Amino acid sequence: GQCDLVMTKIKNFAKKNIDLDIHVRTSMVRYWSYVKTAAIRIGNDILEVEGLSDFSLRYWINYEYMGELTDMAGFPVSINANKDRYTIDLDSAYPGQKIEIKTFKEFVGVKIIGATEKSFGSAVGIMGDFQTGNTYARDGSTVLHDFTELGLEWQVLPSDGKLFHEIARPQFPELCYLPEDPRGERARRLAESDVTEEQAEAACAGLKDEFD
Repeated sequence: GQCDLVMTKIKNFAKKNIDLDIHVRTSMVRYWSYVKTAAIRIGNDILEVEGLSDFSLRYWINYEYMGELTDMAGFPVSINANKDRYTIDLDSAYPGQKIEIKTFKEFVGVKIIGATEKSFGSAVGIMGDFQTGNTYARDGSTVLHDFTELGLEWQVLPSDGKLFHEIARPQFPELCYLPEDPRGERARRLAESDVTEEQAEAACAGLKDEFD
């Protein structure tokens, strides 16, 4: 579907009395969707990354477009030479661990590298439980096996905070757009995107290779 989702959330991250939040904004292409924007908040710092079809760099740091990007809550941030990978180095708190945001054209992926029980064991969100892999509802006990239900459950709520620099529909209480929407609505949203189904499939294949 299409909406803003809570990928993961951790309270008291790195024992610094700060929170870690990762939200993703999806866009629907026919009967499936892809991540077009990702936003990460560590403490009071927010990094938002968007993919572009011309491979150009596009990010916001604390809502400032292309602002100076050096660190987030003291964790160093770097961009590789190809300008398609952002790395948040967590080594000072969790040796060898980092968060990567990878872009390929209009597609964005987020990966936690080297995650352990100590660092991400308390994480909640659409990614599921670190130990069991179970995908829980917000109540922390109900297991959701249907991905549509899971997405609706973890749609960003006002209580989750505003990470993206601009609001895009749908926003709760308007629910995520689903493939079962009326054909006219789906066709309208597709017309607003430059992505074809073939391009999306190829890009996702490329991202899968990078993140597996």
